[in-house]
Amino acid sequence: MANPIDHERSRAGDLRCPSAQPHVDRAQAFGLVDHGASPPSVQFFEEAVPVDDELLQLAAPLRPTEVFRFASPCQGDACTHWDGADCQLVERIVKLVPVATLTLPPCRVRHDCRWFAQTGRRACERCPHVVTQDENPTEQMTAAAAPAAAATQKEESHGERR
Repeated sequence: MANPIDHERSRAGDLRCPSAQPHVDRAQAFGLVDHGASPPSVQFFEEAVPVDDELLQLAAPLRPTEVFRFASPCQGDACTHWDGADCQLVERIVKLVPVATLTLPPCRVRHDCRWFAQTGRRACERCPHVVTQDENPTEQMTAAAAPAAAATQKEESHGERR
């Protein structure tokens, strides 16, 4: 059962998406992606870092989303994963992606993270394996990242093979 979200706080834009794009207003980098791990894993920063051109240039020649994890204010209706009340991306991640850690990572965005507010530690246990731009994602991550219709179709096809 998901944790109840403080929808008043949510509507006010106080919660942040921990899988944001760097160009979103007030984006911050909060982790570094280790592609040497299999699957890739996020190493969390001691402090979140505001996004600026200098930070983004550090990623070159890769895309910033291949190197960093970003958080920004939740975009709500502007996001394909938003259902009008909740983030369905985190719901799929919790359902489909295996646990990466049993201890809560030292995350600097947890205090206002939409995923944590919505699903609690279940999101945090998987968060280190969430990489925004992964060229070789696991089958589970591909299904979790797909917007609702595609994810439902994928879940149904997995059920048929079992």
